[in-house]
Amino acid sequence: MRVRRTKKDRTRITAAVVTAGLVLAVAGCSSGDDGDDTKSAASSSDASADGGGADKGSSGERQGEPLAQVKGGGGISLEISDAERDEGGFVTVTGKIRNDGGKFWSGVAWKSDESEVGSANPSSMAAAKLVDKKGKKRYYVLRDTEGRCLCTSFKGGMQSGDSKTWYAQFPAPPEGNDTLDFQIADMPTASITVSGE
Repeated sequence: MRVRRTKKDRTRITAAVVTAGLVLAVAGCSSGDDGDDTKSAASSSDASADGGGADKGSSGERQGEPLAQVKGGGGISLEISDAERDEGGFVTVTGKIRNDGGKFWSGVAWKSDESEVGSANPSSMAAAKLVDKKGKKRYYVLRDTEGRCLCTSFKGGMQSGDSKTWYAQFPAPPEGNDTLDFQIADMPTASITVSGE
């Protein structure tokens, strides 16, 4: 019995150390100038033209209304209901996705570009990013020690007319950097305000 408890404790400690290391590594990545800003600006202006742009606001100002809504290709719409700082130094973003297209949506296009994360999360919110323009940082979805994202998986995809709630957890930006851009795959960028703590 003593050996099992020791192994469990060691596993928990290892998981905590790896998670902390990932948080520091992700926080240290600068968004840089890799051309994504041009793509984001183009996506945002296209979305505004067809009415699918992001709505801005904080949860305190607009109770019951989403922080943002965007619509992408194939009739997929993404709603962000909440973005809240947690005590452990994380931001949890939640919302709803709806397939208003006329065909099945697999969600595979939303997998992460990182091979380890992409193979462990083939149809999920793993490709989501939070961009902190003020701090010039990009935050990726957290993952566990086995490469699984701390996010919703869309196993089995979604039929036309289906909707599903989702979540994704990220490292928290510094206090005061509360206005962030949420990005995933080919969806337009959504500006959100983080609340909490």
